[in-house]
Amino acid sequence: MIARSPMIAWPAEADDALPLALWDAVAIAAATGGTRSHDFQVSGVEIDSRDVLEGDLFFALKGGSTDGHRFVDGAFALGAAAAVVERPVAGPHILVPDTTAALEALGRAARARSSGRIVGVTGSVGKTGVKEALFAALDRASRGAAHRSLKSYNNHVGVPLSLARMPARARYGVFEMGMNHAGEIAALTRQVRPHIALITTIAPAHIEMLGSEEAIADAKAEIFGGLEPDGIAIIPADSPHHARLNAAAERHAGAVVSFGRAPHADVRLLDAVPAARGGSLITADLGAKLGGRRLCFTVAAPGEHWVTNALAVIAAVGAAGADLGAAGIALAEMEGLAGRGRRTEIAAAGGTALLIDESYNANPASMRATLAQLGQTPARRRIAVLGAMKELGDFSDGLHAGLAEPLVAAGADYAVLVGDEMHALADELGKSRRTALGKAIPFAHCDNAAAAAEALAEFGVERGDAILVKGSNSVGLSSLVATLVRKEG
Repeated sequence: MIARSPMIAWPAEADDALPLALWDAVAIAAATGGTRSHDFQVSGVEIDSRDVLEGDLFFALKGGSTDGHRFVDGAFALGAAAAVVERPVAGPHILVPDTTAALEALGRAARARSSGRIVGVTGSVGKTGVKEALFAALDRASRGAAHRSLKSYNNHVGVPLSLARMPARARYGVFEMGMNHAGEIAALTRQVRPHIALITTIAPAHIEMLGSEEAIADAKAEIFGGLEPDGIAIIPADSPHHARLNAAAERHAGAVVSFGRAPHADVRLLDAVPAARGGSLITADLGAKLGGRRLCFTVAAPGEHWVTNALAVIAAVGAAGADLGAAGIALAEMEGLAGRGRRTEIAAAGGTALLIDESYNANPASMRATLAQLGQTPARRRIAVLGAMKELGDFSDGLHAGLAEPLVAAGADYAVLVGDEMHALADELGKSRRTALGKAIPFAHCDNAAAAAEALAEFGVERGDAILVKGSNSVGLSSLVATLVRKEG
């Protein structure tokens, strides 16, 4: 008989005692102060009945124009395991006085039970892209144990929803916070309670509501007020508002880490050269606060703005004590997001053209960055479809007209301008703004996305063209992108 050695025992982990289910009825009732109708477990949390997946907990929220209770039956039909409601329903449910307050309470409970490192991200430009890149880096570093807010769920509903979705076993959580009025981020950061708070940049987005870039900087800096004790603030060294952000951060943070090209940056760019397929090969100096070493890595996303975004990601990964090598691999593999830089080959006369999809959002800084990116993109012709920038108030005409210079610098061969606010840029281009070759940029000014599609079709998309589509989400240029992607040659 052959003697066999005993099997090696599986190592015990600190989170072995944590539940596998996202939530159960007892925990939800305890968190929300509600009354459960049945015992149940859920694997997700949802507020839109159309997006319910099997096993989800559906919150029947009440809004100004609709009542989620109307959609409870539809949520159950799609496989919801239970609902949170203000009046009894036939299926498993938690009965609460106020479903919105209950969602916030469940988010707080998720944050309270978490032992992971939590990162909060805000900024005028790039916060969703940085959030996604940071999640990819931390998810790779933790072998799938990272969590983040989906899409742009960054407001008074999206943040508690994203928190409520965080598994107890998550080692990292990355949450985006947005605002268009002072005080909004202060409320959100108190819910998130980040260990690390990151500001990507300050630019005149939402300036209509806040009046100045200084006020925008102050509103973004509210994120530092929610930092956990000895938390770390990460700020842009190249911003003209660096001193203002640094002073705000020092009031709350145990340490402040800056990133950028400036000599005083803690995570400082040493070199950036073009990499294969349009990205950049970056060499950065991680200052004494993050171990004082040099790091060389590739970022797949093209554009100068992604060089800076990548430095912000590395700063946050270093502050979280996570694997910088894994972060470098994640940045090298990360493709553009839909509506935020995704590049797609589309059918065109004689072959294919390149579509750069930036249709989700726009402000003056991001417009300039993506136009510069268009100018650096190899193409036979460069076409810019630009939608209006919203929430600029009295600054709107000047900021729209100011896009003429980067449009000319990009070497655009044709422009389609969409929305009433674009009249200022149309007027500026009508003054015979000329390219470096002395040629005026031909353009069309359209009322809406459908008219823009017609103007683009009339101009004609040909083999080798590069087409940038960018505008505020409310302009609806995503429909034009969808049309171009579906187009058959």
